Amino acid sequence: MTIRVLIADDQMMVREGFSVLLNAMPDIEVVGEAVNGREAVDKVRELAPDVVLMDIRMPELNGIDATREIIAADGSAKVLVLTTFDLDEYVYQALRAGASGFLLKDASARQLADAVRVVAAGEALLAPSVTRRLITEFSRLSEPAHPLSAAHAAHGDLTDRETEVLILIAQGLSNAEIAERLVVAESTIKTHVSRILVKLGLRDRTQAAVYAYEARLVTPG
Repeated sequence: MTIRVLIADDQMMVREGFSVLLNAMPDIEVVGEAVNGREAVDKVRELAPDVVLMDIRMPELNGIDATREIIAADGSAKVLVLTTFDLDEYVYQALRAGASGFLLKDASARQLADAVRVVAAGEALLAPSVTRRLITEFSRLSEPAHPLSAAHAAHGDLTDRETEVLILIAQGLSNAEIAERLVVAESTIKTHVSRILVKLGLRDRTQAAVYAYEARLVTPG
């Protein structure tokens, strides 16, 4: 199936460049572009894309607030944050608002396409080592978000093994890596991850990782 993508960025060169690269892929189609967060929210409603490439710093409505509105209105749309990494101190907030991951703006065509495919498939964490560094850094500066507060109360419902899996998710390990670490089948880990998300009321692995930091199951550093 073709993955439908919306690109939201106030820089024309970024939009056009990403559009050309993605449309060259046989399984990806750019269905629209937005020049600000407000337009991104409106076009998600109009075009129903599978993935939104979302810049953070945009006029009228920034990428964080736009992400929050998109996730609240349409749980099927996945948001992939565009960042320059060192300059975007709000990336952690965007992840906490419901973004499924992030992508560096200097990514190659292959990395861009792979990132879109991964997010569309529901694998939230991209480039685990960088994601871990990003979450670790910005969790120092951020207060716990209200959307995750209900999850905190459910932490006691996790089994010891589920808590162990949650910690490894926060450390940036994939299902295959967790399975190898715990010497179990990957299908078993997938089951644990699904149960963790249900018990904590979280939408994906990214929120699970953020939760682990905010609940101090994993300490920054």
